[in-house]
Amino acid sequence: MDADDPIRIVKLRELIRDVADFPKPGVMFKDITPLLRDEAGLSLAVEYLTQPFRRVRVDVVVGAESRGFIFATAVARNLSAGFVPIRKPGRLPHRTRSEEYALEYGTDSVEIHEDAIGRGDRVLMVDDVLATGGTMAACCRLVESLGGVIVGAAFLIELTFLDGRSKLGQYPIHSILKYDQA
Repeated sequence: MDADDPIRIVKLRELIRDVADFPKPGVMFKDITPLLRDEAGLSLAVEYLTQPFRRVRVDVVVGAESRGFIFATAVARNLSAGFVPIRKPGRLPHRTRSEEYALEYGTDSVEIHEDAIGRGDRVLMVDDVLATGGTMAACCRLVESLGGVIVGAAFLIELTFLDGRSKLGQYPIHSILKYDQA
């Protein structure tokens, strides 16, 4: 199965629904729920997220809350790796480490369990969408603060017009579907 197969990529793209003005006016939201509902589409998306990392040693796959969990756990299974969630504040039950990041108006933060990543663990970062890159950059800082070595970041969708790659420039980035405009 070739991740650059244009027919299969078109099939995946057709399973992404545009929702205007969500979560706020002016935003064109890329809704992945039709893709998640489609057994062939979901399977294909997970395989395409996994492929570039099959020959790379990956100890842990980290998923960013919340849709990143869906893909990260499946990719972890495909790679025979563990899974670690990064969550919004207050949702993890044990001691955590947090990282703050800038939003358009204000800040937000993400958390990981302090013992979730071991020094030298080789980590693949996974999320559904790469937009501005702020959330994933914060997730990467958390993993590295625990001694993890990031081997790459994989995304189902990349909104290239928001230039999120610029915040993740030092990591290999793999995205399946790229959108050049909203």
